[in-house]
Parts: sequence; structure tokens; C-alpha cells
Amino acid sequence: MIVNHEGAPYPNLKSVLIYPSAFSSVQKSRENSGTVTEERVTRLGESWSNGTVVLAWDSVARGARNIFDGRNVAYHEFAHQLDQEDGDSDGTPYLGAPEAYQSWGAVLCEGFERLWEKANKGKKSFLDPYGATNHAEYFAVATEAFFEKPRQMAKKRPELIEELKDYYRLDPREWHSRKC
Repeated sequence: MIVNHEGAPYPNLKSVLIYPSAFSSVQKSRENSGTVTEERVTRLGESWSNGTVVLAWDSVARGARNIFDGRNVAYHEFAHQLDQEDGDSDGTPYLGAPEAYQSWGAVLCEGFERLWEKANKGKKSFLDPYGATNHAEYFAVATEAFFEKPRQMAKKRPELIEELKDYYRLDPREWHSRKC
């Protein structure tokens, strides 16, 4: 994910915690009324803004076994770490050039809206519907598909694959076309 990026890889990353399988954590949410609720949720991975990534090892292994299904918890959580480099988990990682943000915002916001509409109507997409949760999850889900379903992405969302190619500075379609 960062092979062609300059500088220290994942400069905010301090630790990676690996559990044998899915783990649970407490999620707090605030309703419009101001009421705070807590619920225990089961997770396959998490990325924390303090520089911690938490992964379920069996899910990491499953994602590595099938490199074409668009589901890879390691790509997903490390995409969040990239997104959080600028301090915000908002679906926009540090892009460097100021002009890159306008194109990024237009393409990823429009993609998020399309996925949100499909998910709410129960329609299928080559992207995991979890990406319709918010812009940060859209970026992480799009990253999974970029690395594992690059041909589908190029066909269905050419503008999205171009943004991600520019960001990651590589094209996974080249890997998928090589024969060993």
C-alpha cells in the first residue's frame, strides 16, 4: 500500500494487536437527543487514531487466501491508518498537492453517494455495502476493491481507480495480469 510513498511508512502507527479471531469492543454513540448509548460489537479489525491497528488473525488469513473477493481486513484497517495521518478519519488521506483534494473530493463523495443509494435500496455493488457507513469506511472499502477487484473497478468506476492509482502510485491490474 505504501511501497511507492516517500517518507516513513505509517508515521503514526505505534502498535498492531492481533487476536486469534473476532473480538468484541464497546462502541459509544450519541443520538440527536444527546443520549449516549453503548453496545458491545464484534469486530474483525479496528484502526485507532492513536496509532493502533487491531486485527483478527483468522480474518487476515481468509483475506490473503482469496485475493479477488474484495474483502481484506488488513487493507481495510491500514487504509484507515493512512486516512488518519492528517488527524481526521474522513476518507481523505494526506494527498500532498493542494489541487489533488478537489478531484479526490468530487470522485469519492460521488462514489459514496452512489454506494449509499444502492445499499439503502438493497442493490448489489462490487464494493462492500459497509462502505456506505461514512466517507472513512468508503475509502477503506474502496481500497480493498482497488487491490482485489481492480478490473471491476476500472470497468464500473474508472474515475475511482484513477484517483486510487494516483494516491497509491501503482496499478494492481498489472499484478493480476501476470502469469507465473
